Amino acid sequence: MTTSVIPDDRPTRTVRPVPDADPERVHAAIDAVEPGPLLMTLVHLTDDRALLTEFRERIAAAKAAHPERVLRPGEYPEEVADEVRRRAHDILPRLPGGLVPLLRVPDEDLFMEMVRVATDDTVGPEYGPYLREQGGFAGLPESASEHRPVPPGFRVAVVGAGMIGINAAVKLAEAGFEYRVFEAGDDIGGTWARNTYPGAAVDTPSHFYSYSFELNPEWSKFYPTGPEYLRYLHHVADKYKIRDDIALSHRVLGCAWVDERQIWRVTVAGPDGATEVYEANAVITATGVLNSAYVPEVPGRESFAGATMHTAEWDDSVDLDGKRVVVLGTGCTSVQVVASLAGRPGHLDVVFRQPHWIAPERNVISRVDDATRWAMRHVPYYQQWYRLVTHWFTADKSFAIPRIDEEWYATHVSSSPANDVLMRICLQHLHEELGDRPDLVEMLTPDFPPFAKRIVKDPGFLAALRRDDVALHRASFERIEPDGVRLTSGDFLPADVIIWATGFRLEYLGFLDVVGRDGVTLAERWDGGRDPRAHLGVTVPGFPNFFVTAGPNAAPNHGGGHNVTSEEHVHYVIECLRHLVDHGYTAMEPTPEATREYNERVDAELDRTVWQHPGTANGYYRNTAGRAWVTCPWRLVDYWAMLRAPDPESLLLYKRPTAETAQAGAERS
Repeated sequence: MTTSVIPDDRPTRTVRPVPDADPERVHAAIDAVEPGPLLMTLVHLTDDRALLTEFRERIAAAKAAHPERVLRPGEYPEEVADEVRRRAHDILPRLPGGLVPLLRVPDEDLFMEMVRVATDDTVGPEYGPYLREQGGFAGLPESASEHRPVPPGFRVAVVGAGMIGINAAVKLAEAGFEYRVFEAGDDIGGTWARNTYPGAAVDTPSHFYSYSFELNPEWSKFYPTGPEYLRYLHHVADKYKIRDDIALSHRVLGCAWVDERQIWRVTVAGPDGATEVYEANAVITATGVLNSAYVPEVPGRESFAGATMHTAEWDDSVDLDGKRVVVLGTGCTSVQVVASLAGRPGHLDVVFRQPHWIAPERNVISRVDDATRWAMRHVPYYQQWYRLVTHWFTADKSFAIPRIDEEWYATHVSSSPANDVLMRICLQHLHEELGDRPDLVEMLTPDFPPFAKRIVKDPGFLAALRRDDVALHRASFERIEPDGVRLTSGDFLPADVIIWATGFRLEYLGFLDVVGRDGVTLAERWDGGRDPRAHLGVTVPGFPNFFVTAGPNAAPNHGGGHNVTSEEHVHYVIECLRHLVDHGYTAMEPTPEATREYNERVDAELDRTVWQHPGTANGYYRNTAGRAWVTCPWRLVDYWAMLRAPDPESLLLYKRPTAETAQAGAERS
């Protein structure tokens, strides 16, 4: 007995009994899966809370008896894992079908006890609602039990149909708002529609890097490839029936706030170049910040006789087999490309200016076996608990790592003891892979703390560097010549193909002409894009009903994934729009005071981290003034709590045309 695959018209968190499960499939699944999440399934099915006490004690005793063992985060000692599986072999095949419909999400105290045993870690009570949501369990109560109907004609414009735009469309539809999504490309999916280079993949675990309201038990790898993730986004768009409200090949050129009507006029260019104006009560930008491919200005670039391409503009028609290929960069994209291409070109040169810390991750290229996928589909709540445990150890568990211990940092490359642990893991991996190549080890060892630049998870990049037909160069391009590249080191690399793995220009809506109240542009407010600031990373004074998702200082760079920010921001936007409707307001914006105070707290917190501290590496995490402008300084759970609902005390709320309220003072809740 177990549960069936959930049909597309049912929530993924629902479970149903299957009267005739194959016992061999059940036993194979038990042997394949992780014991912590499996134990939580047994607690759900038996309602036996004593299992938690028993296995907490078993884990502690096993660790005490064998202190020399090194366990992965959340890994159970072998003898404890064996006992969990023995119990599951005894219990799961014998359960009567009638028990499964009685499964329930436990109360808060029991849930947190289960979390602590599942992770074998200390997890504070504040994480209860957050992990319940992000684990994909039953939805949380809404901010209000009842909401007023959305007035006819209240429309929302969404710019972009990537992860956040799709999320916004689903949640706007659920809340009853009329909306239109404008996507400049010819497909939905954002990054994953655009990046089709060999080896393109997500560097966040598959079972976590998805919407909490739409878990996917079918991932073929523990880290999804780009094509598979794009298929997931297409599945979501189809299941939630949002495609008819997405206008593909429609580029938003700009938008302007009309005071007297309390609306935005959004100018859109269609596939034929003709423009139209879409009037909306609110605008949600869902464009991300890495949109414009960055190709450095190198003298002689136009003289090159071979082919060139950026990884974000991959050209499959270019034949790489047997050719002399030069790749510039060693970030996340470059290591994926190099690991994937190694062996195809006649010779592959990798050129980089500054190394990244490269971390081992055994699951980056690992496939999910059939038995585990069967368990994800059929074993009650297994995939939710697997997702929760995975999330915990890839998110706030890492919060301390980028923080600076001033006394420690004064004498170490690493910034703290916690940071040092990660640094040593990376160094060990580097020496294990390239120990017989001290020249490569030296080139690839950074002189800054881990997390100062984005951590790279190794998909086989270091192994590729051991090949005779792959060469590494710590330098930059000095000049491009017709038949190759001259490096700043003086070396000349013959080349038939140049691949720019140089990432994107980070810009916060610099490509969009946004005009707010009193004719002030967003570019002016943000100093030409050089110093963007927002309240909670979402709203900007002077721009009513304008919501910037993935805005400044909103990225969870210590861990987690873009999917968490996506859901947090979309939830906050929906709550803001509901607040307008429920209270009869026409518009809202943050007060300058609240925005200033919030950003002062952001800067003060970031000043104690490797992202902002003097002496750490430069990169896209910082603006031209050296300010950390990408990273959110808070724990994910804290930022999540900040975005549960708007605080009226931090807002200007309008019921009349803005020109009038500017004289009389904005109405405040």
